[in-house]
Amino acid sequence: MKQVFHKILSFLMALVVVFSTVSFTIDMHYCGDTLVDTAIFKKAKTCGMEMKKAVQTKTCSISKKNCCSDKQISIEGQNELQISFDSFSLNQQVLITSFVYSYINIFEGFEENSTSFSEYPPPLIVKSIYKLDEVYII
Repeated sequence: MKQVFHKILSFLMALVVVFSTVSFTIDMHYCGDTLVDTAIFKKAKTCGMEMKKAVQTKTCSISKKNCCSDKQISIEGQNELQISFDSFSLNQQVLITSFVYSYINIFEGFEENSTSFSEYPPPLIVKSIYKLDEVYII
């Protein structure tokens, strides 16, 4: 049980390290106020209603407002991991000591199996109660 717990804990810690160092971008395409497409690691697909650039002629220029918009959310990962622990605050020291103490004592078993009724003999069977009550286990 203890080895399985250690394997699960080490796997979860590896996932924490991987997810804390990965950076990614979420790209969203809105048409008006409606979200049309969302993409991670690539450009979101458009709805096909983008306006062309303003048409300019010698006499007049016409421009329309674009109803579509793109949003990008970038989540930066951690570039450097802190490997050494030079100093701990008092709260961190209390947390570490209480965790280690409780972890060590969780797997500590009893030395002997103590029962309070071991000195008393069982009662004598005078009659078979299951025969009297006609209750049989099938």
